[in-house]
Amino acid sequence: MVRIERLADLKPVHQRQAAVLALWRWRAPMLAFELDAEWGVDQSVVESLFRMAASPVGEQSDRAYRRAMAELCTAPLFMSEVDPDTVQLFQLETISNLLTFGELLGKPGVDEVERVIEASARLVNYLDGLVEGSFYSHPSEEAHRQYLADLAERASGGYFASRHFAVETACHGALGVLPDSAGLLDSSTGRELLALCEDFGEELVTTMQWLRMTGH
Repeated sequence: MVRIERLADLKPVHQRQAAVLALWRWRAPMLAFELDAEWGVDQSVVESLFRMAASPVGEQSDRAYRRAMAELCTAPLFMSEVDPDTVQLFQLETISNLLTFGELLGKPGVDEVERVIEASARLVNYLDGLVEGSFYSHPSEEAHRQYLADLAERASGGYFASRHFAVETACHGALGVLPDSAGLLDSSTGRELLALCEDFGEELVTTMQWLRMTGH
């Protein structure tokens, strides 16, 4: 796959940052909606996982991430069955991907990074399917159609899949210039990449709000 080939060209530290950026695209959707109280998940712990993932690579930050992950896993959510609505499904998948990122801390490699990145791609494909299958017209339907028309053969599926791929490509193209010792929050380029992912995430939030409003 082209995505794996691009990852293989990056240093391990930048491969890991590629996974962080994939997570960051779902940070806004994760934090924009209240978590189900019955899950017992502390939203501040979830927020801290995003922040620590973007910290400089090192044993100290890895230990902090694992501690927060262990705290998260004590929540009743992990010992009960849930029946999520659409927004909650995205939240649960994002939590799962945060845990997957924690697993790669002890087993770095392209395959593990790819699992995190592919999970993000699957979610946007699922979102495209929900929008396309809705009985209601998306408020930005014309703009989305024009975006795909402008891409022509470079489109990567539906609107959100294509936008996601464009953001991912921009991120991967810029990672090679980041200093190895800095976290994404510690350099201007890193912060720009996080902001790019955050902007995409805010667009996801708007559509997820629309889905909830229209009854998904």
